[in-house]
Amino acid sequence: MDEQLFFKKLNNLCTSEEIFDFLSSLEVMSDTMASGALQRISELEVDDSGVKNPGVLENEVFRALCLQFEFESSKLSSSGLLNALQALVTLQIDPQSTLMASLLSESEERLGKGQLTVENLCALGESLLELESPNCAMLEEIVNHMQEKDIEKWTPREIVMVYKILQVTARERKEYQNLLNRLNSVTLPAVSQLSPNFASVILNSLVVLCQTQTVALVTALCKHSAEHVPYFTDCELVNVLDAFLYFGHREQSFTEALETHVPKSILTMHPQTVCKVMQYCCKKVILSKPIFDAVAESFISNADRLTSDQIAGYIIPFGTLNYLPPSASSLFRKLETVLHTRLSHFQPHTLLNLLHSCVLIQRYPLNFLPKIFSPYFLQKLQAQPPGLNRVVTSQLTQLFLTVTLECPFYEGPKLHPKYQVKAFPTPHSSCDVHLLKRVKTGLLYLLKKRIYFASQVSTPYFYAVDIEIKLDEEGFVLPVAQCEEVHKRIALCVDGQNRFCANSHNLLGEEAIKQRHLQLLGYEVVQIPFFEIESLENCRKMAEYLHKKIFPHTYGLRN
Repeated sequence: MDEQLFFKKLNNLCTSEEIFDFLSSLEVMSDTMASGALQRISELEVDDSGVKNPGVLENEVFRALCLQFEFESSKLSSSGLLNALQALVTLQIDPQSTLMASLLSESEERLGKGQLTVENLCALGESLLELESPNCAMLEEIVNHMQEKDIEKWTPREIVMVYKILQVTARERKEYQNLLNRLNSVTLPAVSQLSPNFASVILNSLVVLCQTQTVALVTALCKHSAEHVPYFTDCELVNVLDAFLYFGHREQSFTEALETHVPKSILTMHPQTVCKVMQYCCKKVILSKPIFDAVAESFISNADRLTSDQIAGYIIPFGTLNYLPPSASSLFRKLETVLHTRLSHFQPHTLLNLLHSCVLIQRYPLNFLPKIFSPYFLQKLQAQPPGLNRVVTSQLTQLFLTVTLECPFYEGPKLHPKYQVKAFPTPHSSCDVHLLKRVKTGLLYLLKKRIYFASQVSTPYFYAVDIEIKLDEEGFVLPVAQCEEVHKRIALCVDGQNRFCANSHNLLGEEAIKQRHLQLLGYEVVQIPFFEIESLENCRKMAEYLHKKIFPHTYGLRN
């Protein structure tokens, strides 16, 4: 039969049985036709969970085809050989079988003799990568042969295959960097032609191969990915999100595409993909209400099917970004139910992170604090990395301070003083030095002398105050060094952009709890957010603004 007619008929067949009947009706066929039949069977019989009907592999026609490939491998065309190998790898035929050994041996021999075209090399590389323990020597030889070809003429498929091979063979080896530089250069103009799968694979390879210098390529791939968000598989989307996180790239169009895609698809998304989306939002401090609201609804419906790490991945970003969704009451009721049932399933540090995130948004896990403050649990924290480092002891201290200030009715165990820190670290929300300097200059203009305010003041309550002002009973400002007759302490919180969610006026959780606690500790908290003062043109305008904020009931400034 003519090959063109053969493939036309083959591609119209929808079951393996139809293919076997069709093949049985033929007296003779080329190796290209036979390998094409194997490929069509692999397309029909293999899905994400593996081979759907293993009985197909025992079919007489299938076995006859395999025998022919095994004993006549040296007579096959390179295309027939490598297409058959690809199909059999997809069908998960045992790599140690005599059939696979014969095909791999023949492929290796032709590779060594330089008899394979770029397309052949590509097919062989893809087959080897699918094997559990790929032959790295063969993969390296493929790359060496590929380097001899004209890289400018490579198709997107060939580019992607080389990236995938380098991922396996070149992680710690610098001799391939020149090839990578050429590959990165030739990929850049081809980005717009890449399918969602190819874009995802290349981004993943750039992460694994630590290609941090390829800024232009990463930027182009990230922009291109924004167009493909609805078409990525879960695995591909995770790779793309990992790349955004690794390279620190921010792309508004990508976030907007996620905001459209996630609420529509969350019921079918794998929980690990949802966790990665939330991690992306959390690390980029992106408070996306459409995403967070959809994740909250998904958690309420599916929490019982989530692992302990996935539960933490869903919930912790709500605390970090200081957001309560419309379904908050149902969300935290469900979380409490799950914790009651599966508390012992959580690793100590995961549980601490989870409960700490809850108190940031005023959801108090009182039923679980006796466990957290118990010596046994603290020993478990100490025994597992990162141990009781400063971040962990700060979380414990903040939990203790929260129940002391916000839940005075709590009568359970308290945190032993040896686990309490003296001051909270503020890695994410340290004071904006430039903004603080402007505010201090305005205060000096307002109060006339530097003795009337202090900056970066440590308090006995673990928090540092950006600027502190003391007043006596009549409302007069006292020198900051004076400790007697202090009737009121004012804490100025100079909140730069780093204390808010991205492009938002929503305070981050760690800053919100700090201001809440300072208030409960007796301070009058005055917030000085960046968006209120960035347009103030001079020192006098800043002083007038500060006067209205700090002393709203007294007369204005004198000229």
